[in-house]
Amino acid sequence: MNNVNGFILIDAPASALNNAGPDVGAKTENTIAVKKIRRGRGEYVYVSGQAFRYWMRSSLENIFRWELSPIERESKIAFTAANPFKYPDDDVFGYMKAIGKKSGTTLTRVSPFKCSPLISVTPVNIVNDFGVMARHEGDPVPYEHEFYSTVLKGIFSLDLDSVGRFSSVNKTGYMNITEAYKEEWEAHNCIVEEDGKVVTLPAEVRAKRASELIGVLPYIFGGAKQTSHLTDISPKFIVLAILNCGNNIFMNIAVDDKGEAAINVKALKEVILDYQENIISDVYIGKREGFMDEYTEDLKQMVDELNSTLSNIKVHLLTVNEAVSNFQQVVSGFYKR
Repeated sequence: MNNVNGFILIDAPASALNNAGPDVGAKTENTIAVKKIRRGRGEYVYVSGQAFRYWMRSSLENIFRWELSPIERESKIAFTAANPFKYPDDDVFGYMKAIGKKSGTTLTRVSPFKCSPLISVTPVNIVNDFGVMARHEGDPVPYEHEFYSTVLKGIFSLDLDSVGRFSSVNKTGYMNITEAYKEEWEAHNCIVEEDGKVVTLPAEVRAKRASELIGVLPYIFGGAKQTSHLTDISPKFIVLAILNCGNNIFMNIAVDDKGEAAINVKALKEVILDYQENIISDVYIGKREGFMDEYTEDLKQMVDELNSTLSNIKVHLLTVNEAVSNFQQVVSGFYKR
C-alpha cells in the first residue's frame, strides 16, 4: 500500500461555495442557505467531498485535456462508461455499472482518489445578504442568500498501486473489468497477470494519470455563487508526501486559535518524525505568500530542524506551485522504480 497523503487549506474570504438549497425557516421564500454542520456550540460550513471531486474532475478536463467518461442514464440510475483503459477519470475516480440484468453482474471500482469534505477550521458567523430583483414592472422580488468568511481545510489520498491496475476478481469493489475488455487492454499494451485476473496499464500511462491528478491542484476551480462571490479555491497551503500506510497523517495540523485559523507547526513536525519510517518520499510543503505569513518563519525553522535530524527523507518549503510541480516528478518516478 503506497498512498499520496495530501493536506490543503483554501481561503474563502467572502464566499458561498456550498449551497444547500432553499432555507425553509427563513423570512423570505427564496432564501438560499449554505451547507453547515454543528460541533459543540459552533457552526462549521463545509463543501461536500462529491463537490470537491467534481472540481478536480472538471479541472483535469480543462487543464490537462482529460477525455472524461460519458454519463449514461437508464430509468432512475446514471453511470459512466466504466472503461478505465480509455477514460482516466474512470480509473482514478472509480465507478459502478450493472452490465446485464440477466447475468446480475455489476462492475465496481473503488476510487484510488479519496478525499474528505472541505470544512471550516473555525466556527463561522454566517451572513444573510438581502437583495432585490427590480428590473421589471410591478413589485420588486426580494431574495436572500447566505455567505461566510473562513478558511477551509481538507485531506486527500491517492492509492498509487491502484492507479492503472484493474482486477476481474468476482468480489465487491474488485470486479473492475471482465473478459469483454480484452480488446481494450490489448490495444493499450497492458500487462496481464494472474491468468488474466489482473491487468495493468503501462508504467508511463499510470505515471501520467497520477501526476496530472496532483498537478491540477493549483488550478482547481468551481463552487457555487462564483458570479457574485468570486473565490480562488486553489490551495493556499499544501502538504504532500508518499507513505506506505493508509492513514492520512496530516489531518490535524490546522486548528482553531481563538477564532482564527492556525497552522499547528508543532503537530506537523511531530507527525513527520513519528512516521519517518513510513514516509517513502520527501515531504513537500507549499505556502502562498500573503496567506498566514505569520507562520513562515516557524515553518522555515521546522524544516531546518527536521532536515538536520532526518536521515532518509528531506522536507521542502516552497511556493504552492513549486511544491506541486516537484511532487509531480516524485509521483512519476514512483512508477519508474
